[in-house]
Amino acid sequence: MRLRLLVAISVSLSSNFAFAEPIRFEPRIGEIEHQYVGGWEHFVGGGVATFDCNNDRLPDLFVAGGSAPSQLFINKTDANGNLAFADQTPDTLSITSATGAYPIDIDSDGYKDLVIMRVGENQILKGLGNCQFEPFYALQFKSDDRWTTAFSATWEQGEILPTLAIGNYVDRTNPDGPFGACDTNQLYRANNGRYDQPLDLSPGHCALSMLISDWGRKGAPDLRISNDRHYYLKDGKEQLWSLGLEPKQYGSADGWVTHKLWGMGIASRDISGDGLPEIYLTSMGDQKLHSLSTDEATKPTYSDAAYDKGITTHRPYMGDDGRPSTGWHVAFGDVQNDGLDDIFIAKGNVDQMISSAMADPNSLLVQQPNGTFAEQGGEANIGNPERSRGAALVDLNLDGKLDLVVINRRANMEIHQNMTAVTGNWIGLSVNQPAPNLDAIGAWIEIDTGERTIAREITIGGGHASGALVPQHFGLGSREAVKVRLIWPDGAKSGWQQISTQDYWSIERQGNDFKATIIGRAASR
Repeated sequence: MRLRLLVAISVSLSSNFAFAEPIRFEPRIGEIEHQYVGGWEHFVGGGVATFDCNNDRLPDLFVAGGSAPSQLFINKTDANGNLAFADQTPDTLSITSATGAYPIDIDSDGYKDLVIMRVGENQILKGLGNCQFEPFYALQFKSDDRWTTAFSATWEQGEILPTLAIGNYVDRTNPDGPFGACDTNQLYRANNGRYDQPLDLSPGHCALSMLISDWGRKGAPDLRISNDRHYYLKDGKEQLWSLGLEPKQYGSADGWVTHKLWGMGIASRDISGDGLPEIYLTSMGDQKLHSLSTDEATKPTYSDAAYDKGITTHRPYMGDDGRPSTGWHVAFGDVQNDGLDDIFIAKGNVDQMISSAMADPNSLLVQQPNGTFAEQGGEANIGNPERSRGAALVDLNLDGKLDLVVINRRANMEIHQNMTAVTGNWIGLSVNQPAPNLDAIGAWIEIDTGERTIAREITIGGGHASGALVPQHFGLGSREAVKVRLIWPDGAKSGWQQISTQDYWSIERQGNDFKATIIGRAASR
């Protein structure tokens, strides 16, 4: 039923919008030089945090360096929309042993803070404005010496501060490791404006990605963890945790199906049009697209998409290396604004694993009108065969087209500007509510196009060591106006309001409703 619905929706949405030009990205690296480097502890990780740190609306980039210092690149895009970045790293962000980072406004003061994952003690830095940061001592956040590779966060009902989920990889202190020596994960809950000692989420199976999401829209989010079977061997699996007073793993009695893979990254997006998100999981050998097996979504019973859906990207599509691909970061996004979400996957060998492809170009899976996906990474000019890790698929110059940032291990990072000549209409929504949880994490956005309703959850987490806290981008084909409503994190529903496309909008909560204000307009409008 879900596949038939997807095909019908896709044909309906795109039937009145045609593209005469192919998707095309062009490199815009300029003078920037940054590599993610280090020994075996930095075979994984290599993330980028994408957020506006100086309130000019242009997304900036904090990039983990592994054993080298991390860097902050400030967006200097010119008035014509040509992408440019400058290294303006303050001393507080020149941090070594970082694996990745996620932006989050922890204290809801309007300045984005940073959670920085490390091989060692993790750090939370308070945003001060003007891209300056300091240690967030007031939180009393205590981190011990671990190997952290995954993160997600949400605001639980009634809480002033967010709940933080920390995913740890191999226990480096275990003399019997590394195989079979996965560390435990941790859940930090706030108490009176500070963080107590974390709860252990045990057993851990070598987490490389986490996402807190209300997958069934039941009013309570759960924590999904993707794990690397390279180290957990026979006893591990993918995990889903209920975030009750005492966190509990879902099992077969709850409808959870055991899946085992070399889990690297998670992304969530409703691409079937039923209001419930599909889950994309990167891995070694092939990638997975999981959909709920029942339309009622009463149980977390997920099944794999069929091979002919075109989402596995299991081998390099360019060159003569026929060995299996290795997927890392994954992100959904509509790169041509036709109303059909596409999928970007950063790919690359762990280091020198001879069983996997060494020249493994990144993938861009473009959704077709019949609901399948076609590889267009080569045609789009983003198929770099380096060892890619973290990434961001966001609109960097506010022209309404999604651009691309890719972080590489032992090779320079990439910034690609979306130069696709013919694209559809779009909107960008910056959603806010009164403190706490200023960015409305956990809210659902619904877009009524007149032919279907697009549903999207606002989350922090997922990907591979890379987080983005930027306006929500929606491609809309030929539509010139749509209706929008919000289901707020506390479950309250706003009314529907009509807004124009080709605009960036501020959505400010007022009671259960919202005020919509244009804050930016594409130059081509």
